[in-house]
Amino acid sequence: MNNNNNNMSSIDFSDIGIQIPETVYRVPLEEQRELYNYLNQMNNVQKKAYLIAFNHLGTSFNIFKSNGYKEWKNKNK
Repeated sequence: MNNNNNNMSSIDFSDIGIQIPETVYRVPLEEQRELYNYLNQMNNVQKKAYLIAFNHLGTSFNIFKSNGYKEWKNKNK
C-alpha cells in the first residue's frame, strides 16, 4: 500500500500492470480493494477491453459504473 495526496492508505495497483483512473484513489479503501480484486482476476481480453474504454473515454470513464465491474461484484457478494 502507498499513501495518496489525502494521507490515507491506498491500494498499490502497480503489480496488475494496467492504468488506473486517478478517481480510484478518492474512494474508500474497501472499494479500492474490491476494484483491485476485480482487475486482478481479468483475463487478457478483458484487460484489453478495459484499456480501450479507459483510453477512449478519458476522464468520463468510471470503472465502478462499468457493466463488467457491476456483474463481477454481483457474482461475488
